[in-house]
Amino acid sequence: MAFQHLGRTKNVAKRSKKYLENALNETLFKEGSSDKSVRTELNKFLKSSKRVYKWEVGVTLRKLRQRGRFCPALKLSESMVKRGMNMTASDQAIHLDLIAKSRGIAAAENYFMDLPEASKTHLCYGALLNCYCKELMTEKAEALMEKMKELRFASSSMAYNSLMTLYSKNGQFDKIPAIIQEMKASDIKPDTCTYNIWMRALAAVNDISGVERVMEEMKRDGRATGDWTTYSNLASIYVEAGLYDKAEKALKELEKRNACKDLSAFQFLITLYGRTGNVIELYRVWRSLRLAFPKTANISYLNMIQALVKLKDLPGAEKCFKEWESGCSTYDIRIANVLIGAYAKEGMLEKAEEVKQRSQRRGSKPNAKTWEIFMDYYLKNGEMKLAVDCVANAISTGRGDGGKWSPSPEVVQSLMTHFEQERDVEGAEGFMETLKKADVNIGAEVFESLIRMYAASGKTSASMRHRLKMEKVELGEAAEKLLNVICVD
Repeated sequence: MAFQHLGRTKNVAKRSKKYLENALNETLFKEGSSDKSVRTELNKFLKSSKRVYKWEVGVTLRKLRQRGRFCPALKLSESMVKRGMNMTASDQAIHLDLIAKSRGIAAAENYFMDLPEASKTHLCYGALLNCYCKELMTEKAEALMEKMKELRFASSSMAYNSLMTLYSKNGQFDKIPAIIQEMKASDIKPDTCTYNIWMRALAAVNDISGVERVMEEMKRDGRATGDWTTYSNLASIYVEAGLYDKAEKALKELEKRNACKDLSAFQFLITLYGRTGNVIELYRVWRSLRLAFPKTANISYLNMIQALVKLKDLPGAEKCFKEWESGCSTYDIRIANVLIGAYAKEGMLEKAEEVKQRSQRRGSKPNAKTWEIFMDYYLKNGEMKLAVDCVANAISTGRGDGGKWSPSPEVVQSLMTHFEQERDVEGAEGFMETLKKADVNIGAEVFESLIRMYAASGKTSASMRHRLKMEKVELGEAAEKLLNVICVD
């Protein structure tokens, strides 16, 4: 058996050699949290005969989910079931959620249907409802909610919160007051999340006084204690409404309630103080964060440097960047990109190039965003050939999640307009070949521009009609006439 039950000791130092030397989550993340490294370490563990405790599996699944590593999490969960792990109702709900995120809603529905009736608890129903709500599947979510009410599974705020989140995402803010009233009528206790969603819905329709009434109601109710997330939510609402004085009062309250020195709370403070434009408070919070977390995470530096750049405090951003660069264990290209972007925006191309080269020397390759920054600079300055090179590099690099990067339609049109003005048929054709690698849907506008180039430069094409047919492009009347001119049998 590859695991032990919760009742066994959690002191990993006392485990025998048949167990992993370190806790499972430490083993999986020892080379970092990238998808590739986690998968590699997971496969090593699964191929070994080493045992783990059940609590380790639970902790590891939670950490994998927090980091968005849903496929490895599902693989671990499935492997542990095959090795004989007893699945609780909570485990099954988590498993259902992982299936939905890794394989889609249909697979999650099949898993739910195949569960024994005794296992279809309020937790599994709630997990499925949450999946429907995240995928904005309103009809299915509402039908499942009615079923949960029949089974008396909608007796807590969680299901209602999921439904209210769905309505908020769909812009159906008018439906939220009725849900709140239903909760009150059924004596279902609103939690902090309930109040936060309610306030957000009111803010979305510019009802700031309504937001404040809800805040007062929460305080009077006393059943839901406003934690730091409530005041982060309130501060964000005030910032978006341009009420900076009120936002800063909410931020002060946020700090009071962050007694446990939660890193996420510091991150919100930095972002929101940055948005209020209060540089003094921004630096004060940064000092507090550094004291609370001497080994400051990359994400914290990223947040701070972004805030400083937005406030046009470039010297402060440079100083913060150098501090990070001198002590970082992992060189994060996202942080370099913030400074590269700031330099490019100010026309300081040499400095931008210098940071890019430094990051490469530290083993961090430019990502699609890096090339996009340089592309925007070259487009703005009319250096179209270099912009095309950046497009090619960004497509070749791809996105960090493994997805393909593609230029925006505006960028494509801008470059095609340049080629047309220069009557550069070869340049345009090369650019279109590059676009094919990104699976860009080359529409009628691009082909019409190309046809005008052929006609203006006196060139002919034996394959243009075939290309148009393959791309399923329908030309306008003017382009059709030119097509007859440039096409040869």
